[in-house]
Amino acid sequence: MESRHRVVVGDARTMSEIADDAVELVVTSPPYPMVEMWDDLFSELTDEAGPALRDGDGEAAFEAMHSALDDVWAEISRVLVPGGIACINVGDATRTVGDSFRVYPNHARVTDAFVELGFEPLPDVLWRKPTNSAAKFMGSGMIPPNAYVTLEHEYVLVFRNGTDSRAFDPGETRRYESAYFWEERNAWFSDVWTDVAGTGQEVAARTRAHSGSGDGEIADGGNVYDLDAESGDELRERTAAFPFEIPYRLVNMYSVYGDTVLDPFFGTGTTSLAAMVAGRDSVGYELEDAFVDAFDARATGAPTLSREVVEARLDDHREFVEKRSEKGSPPGYDAENYDFPVVTKQEKELQFRVVSDVQRDGDEWIATHETV
Repeated sequence: MESRHRVVVGDARTMSEIADDAVELVVTSPPYPMVEMWDDLFSELTDEAGPALRDGDGEAAFEAMHSALDDVWAEISRVLVPGGIACINVGDATRTVGDSFRVYPNHARVTDAFVELGFEPLPDVLWRKPTNSAAKFMGSGMIPPNAYVTLEHEYVLVFRNGTDSRAFDPGETRRYESAYFWEERNAWFSDVWTDVAGTGQEVAARTRAHSGSGDGEIADGGNVYDLDAESGDELRERTAAFPFEIPYRLVNMYSVYGDTVLDPFFGTGTTSLAAMVAGRDSVGYELEDAFVDAFDARATGAPTLSREVVEARLDDHREFVEKRSEKGSPPGYDAENYDFPVVTKQEKELQFRVVSDVQRDGDEWIATHETV
């Protein structure tokens, strides 16, 4: 089996390279309006944002920045299949503009935009960002009433394109082979994720639970990549990178083998890497071509990462089976492709694949997958 991963250097407000109804899932983390590090970008994308900030009109700046994102959401509506899912990772912002300090609810504004386009909002996920700060509030310190809480979570907003779910033929093989474990379902489909490692919007801060990284590096699995050596500090400052675990879960939750996953804000390519590891195709849009070249190192590391991820899932399931059996309630079905039982009949045919090789062809990476 092969999967293909293409990156288009261009503006996602016009994704002319993608046909109507050509992707099954969108997983992305856009630049967050009203977060200061993105002011210059939004000022380039829309004429209204910069003047509104200079005039101290936070509400006008907020709306101007979101108007730029609205064009991307409209393109998503066009390219996403009916019943396809869009997952938008976004955080709110707190900021003083002019004489006013307030929270700017990005998650609410994005939700309104998708509903206006005819999407059906589904239950969202909150994930807690680890923080090194001991201060859990800001403002007037220990004296009431003018302190305010810090934002330590982000949203994964989930939308279905239209009122109907995707339809599959009864017993379709690729759907049942894409199944996840019962215990994974219980964890992944919870509305609060507290077990995801990763922080904020700087690549240097993003780590996975079992590997660390220093300044100018990003970590995935056992691999650490140095962005500064190729692309400079500017790359680190212009990415809304999120932890690998988030898109990897979402790809497994909302797509099947053979599907195409779109990320209109490609950045360092975390969504495409997750799609590659999960055995799906992907396409990404990115304004800066330096990010595309930086992704090459991550794609090269996919065989090692994918094997680590799959082996960890298999080991975790075996441990789950052992503990459940010790309590006197072993799973009741035998997996057809593995030497362990599973809890439900829907899991019997699940089949994991790992990346065995990755080759680059221009702006496309072709991954070869083998079953394990």
